[in-house]
Amino acid sequence: LLDAIAVQAEILELKANPNRSAEGTVVEAKLDKGRGPLATVLVQRGTLRVGDIFVVGPIAGKVRAMIDDKGRQVKEAGPSVPVEVLGLSAVPSAGDPFTVVENEARAREVAAYRQGLLDRKRTTAAPVSLENMFASHASTTMEFPLVVKADVQGSVEAIVHALNRLSTDEIKVRILHSGVGAITESDVTLASASKAPIIGFNVRPNANARQLIERHKVEM
Repeated sequence: LLDAIAVQAEILELKANPNRSAEGTVVEAKLDKGRGPLATVLVQRGTLRVGDIFVVGPIAGKVRAMIDDKGRQVKEAGPSVPVEVLGLSAVPSAGDPFTVVENEARAREVAAYRQGLLDRKRTTAAPVSLENMFASHASTTMEFPLVVKADVQGSVEAIVHALNRLSTDEIKVRILHSGVGAITESDVTLASASKAPIIGFNVRPNANARQLIERHKVEM
């Protein structure tokens, strides 16, 4: 397979410029107990180096270390090279664009703008409650709200996909929020406001979230 890909790349003259700032895509992301947020990035153009400032989705960071597919630490990664990147402040989503920027101020600016867009998108949908579940006369389908958290992005996507497939003509699953990492206070607050259960896969609530869960009687 690799030989066939190499031949096709040569015939089609598929090339990328290694002498520029790196750009790539997040393939997988997770929260490691010892190393914190990690992202597996496939570099598509340019060369990624240790010390580079980057933005990935709504998250800014600095490359502290890179690990290749054989578990070895590397100092740089060129086009078509996948590496696990350490130095993120939070866990990104699979498919998020990864871009190296000139400085930390620019990285924070871009990350804050993208986070603002996500926050507005998240708050535009009114929380679902028992009172407004049947408010729409145009449809007789009842919505069942859920909050989903898991340890890796791939698990989140698989669980959300499986839950959506369980929807029927009478009841429809509505994912209020899904993400990677421990269950936080904001997750519990959202679930409590919407009377939604929380599904946690290989993750647990932090201490403050656990107190909120007990106080608001959120199902988990």
